[in-house]
Amino acid sequence: MQSNKISLKQFLHYFKIAFTGKEQEFTSGSIRRAVFMLAIPMILEMLMESIFALVDILYVSKVSVNAVATIGLTESVITLVYALAIGLSMAATAIVARRVGENDIEGASNAAVQVIFLGIFVASIISVIGIIFPKEILSLMGAEPDLIAEGYGYTRVLLGGNITIMLLFLINAIFRGAGNASVAMWTLVLSNALNIILDPIFIFGFGPIKAYGVEGAAIATTIGRGTAVIFQLFILFKGHSKIKIGLKDLVFRIKVMFNLIKVSLGGIGQFLIATSSWVFLMRIMSEFGSEVLAGYTIAIRVMMFTMMPAWGLSNAAATLVGQNLGAHKPERAELSVWKTGGYSAIFMGLVSVVYLIFAPQIVTLFNTTPDVVIYGSLCLRILASGYIFYGYGMVVINAFNGAGDTKTPTYINFVCFWLLQLPFAYLMAVTLDFGPTGVFWAITIAEVLIAIVAIVWFKKGTWKTIKV
Repeated sequence: MQSNKISLKQFLHYFKIAFTGKEQEFTSGSIRRAVFMLAIPMILEMLMESIFALVDILYVSKVSVNAVATIGLTESVITLVYALAIGLSMAATAIVARRVGENDIEGASNAAVQVIFLGIFVASIISVIGIIFPKEILSLMGAEPDLIAEGYGYTRVLLGGNITIMLLFLINAIFRGAGNASVAMWTLVLSNALNIILDPIFIFGFGPIKAYGVEGAAIATTIGRGTAVIFQLFILFKGHSKIKIGLKDLVFRIKVMFNLIKVSLGGIGQFLIATSSWVFLMRIMSEFGSEVLAGYTIAIRVMMFTMMPAWGLSNAAATLVGQNLGAHKPERAELSVWKTGGYSAIFMGLVSVVYLIFAPQIVTLFNTTPDVVIYGSLCLRILASGYIFYGYGMVVINAFNGAGDTKTPTYINFVCFWLLQLPFAYLMAVTLDFGPTGVFWAITIAEVLIAIVAIVWFKKGTWKTIKV
């Protein structure tokens, strides 16, 4: 009995340390402890990110089915912004982690500044397009005229304010690479708290603030994320993170910038391939009507919520790989990945059981329209059948990225998404007339294949020789 009490006490002690971010040394000692210390705040960070999506859907589902479908179509386009942000953030995490592992804190800070400059530049271009062409964007995605009329404001605000998405991703990637995972977590806690408070105010109206409908969800989210970015910048300039930036650091460093771009190109490529495939899948789904599209959107949002812990674990693996390679400990880096992948697979397996049993009840929490529930629950169940593979695959793929080997996942994504998933989805859904079910199975098969190929390739060990 005494040993169990000590074990529980030790667990709570470790949780407190992970939650507060007091420990930042991950290149020595217990690998299990290192995974725990990084994964806990990273999992909470990812859960906070996914709460944005769930909160918006919960409130907007009370407006109309078109409003929910608008979010689905817009998010499928916003994923292209995520692709750029995540691609750049992978380079940021890889380079910052490597410099921290080498004990070159100044080099890590210089990389951080260049990442922020790149993010601002890219986001500015996307903002102009989003503000000027929101209706055209929804039309290209197959939206019907009444949906465009009701939802284009949401698209305009979210794309127009995408700089908040971009910088939130990039600066949190800097913190993660440095081992300051708890700072990234608290940033998302702040932005989510604001989003939860502001969503009903701007969607339904309150006092002098008029009801904006679905557009209000975008306004609330942008304000929440924008506030979080200000908090991030304050920490970077004045806080207690390992990476610190001063006014003297705000200069363009061409060599560092090009190194970041070189590493990020593979990351941007792999996520552009992945997210563009999601855009095409959404386009196929739009052929089956707003109810089916809404069910699919709800299912994907719910699924993403429970995939966030796996993403958190994969981010922990990326940081461990980067820092340990920087410290010239490739064997420790590899062992970290196998351990983390196992934890992720166990978690995802448990979640899949819940989805297989309770899918209709889960979808009903968001919308009770019969067709929405039918197709939403069908989507959840089919996708859940591959959850164990998703969990392990995400960790291994992100381990490549943490090593700075962003090209390998790009090749894997190209084959599995573009050469397999999209043709198979169209063949099953449209040509062979299986409808939405064909799309759901195409997603599952592609994700399972990605995991298998990634594991086989990772065992070859070529990622250990990458220089960044």
